[in-house]
Amino acid sequence: MTQRRRSRQGVRRVVVVVPSIFTLANLFFGIWSIALVSQGHFYRASWYIVIAGVLDMLDGRVARMSKTGTRFGAELDSLVDMVSFGVAPAVLIYHVVFSARGDFSWVFSYAFVVCVALRLARYNAGDAGHETGGPFRGLPSPAAGMTLATYFPFTQTEFYQTQLQALPWSQLVIFLTLALGLAMVSSIEYARAPRIGFRTARGVAGLAVNLVVVAFGIWNRDIFFFPLGLAYLTYGMARQAFFGVTERAGAPVSDDDEDRPPVTLVSKRKA
Repeated sequence: MTQRRRSRQGVRRVVVVVPSIFTLANLFFGIWSIALVSQGHFYRASWYIVIAGVLDMLDGRVARMSKTGTRFGAELDSLVDMVSFGVAPAVLIYHVVFSARGDFSWVFSYAFVVCVALRLARYNAGDAGHETGGPFRGLPSPAAGMTLATYFPFTQTEFYQTQLQALPWSQLVIFLTLALGLAMVSSIEYARAPRIGFRTARGVAGLAVNLVVVAFGIWNRDIFFFPLGLAYLTYGMARQAFFGVTERAGAPVSDDDEDRPPVTLVSKRKA
């Protein structure tokens, strides 16, 4: 009996450690991305941030499926995300775009990192419970970091070089960086990735959506992921604006307005 308990405890410890292994692998690719940027290998550095994002998603899934989520794991995940989706994308976009603009262009990268830090701190301070099973409050830092990271691979596509290169991308990337940062610290709700299942129509639809994303990612990842990130960023803002307008249009009349006597128009006659 004692031997069985020991074996179960050993298995339990292994299961608890597995999510942290994915988290540390996430950190490994984030640091590797920064090292590659310093060597001028921007393309590989971009995709290593995306790989870090996949590992970040897997560690959360494993923790939820095995019911082994711990406070330690949550804190470790936030510290790693700060590096992989805050510092690494900021360093990459600085070398790709901002470094050519002048001495103080690094401030835009700094602002992005600040927003990632605020987003993760807010999440740890209480939003983790708010977001469990529901939409994200603010743009998730992995989505923001991967959107910024996949800009460089997108610039290497034939579509960009023939159709979009003439646009003022130097200014547009500044706007994008600030928009991603503000979206992270905002209260805009962003939907989670569709859950996969076979028992319900919603689960099957989620499976189909995930398969489409994977298929397009494999088929032509350079041209797919950056527009996907822009679409996700815009989706949350447009959804928030739509519901804000409809709620105001359908707002009920307040009690004060109902108690107020009607206004009568009296024509003025000359004396």
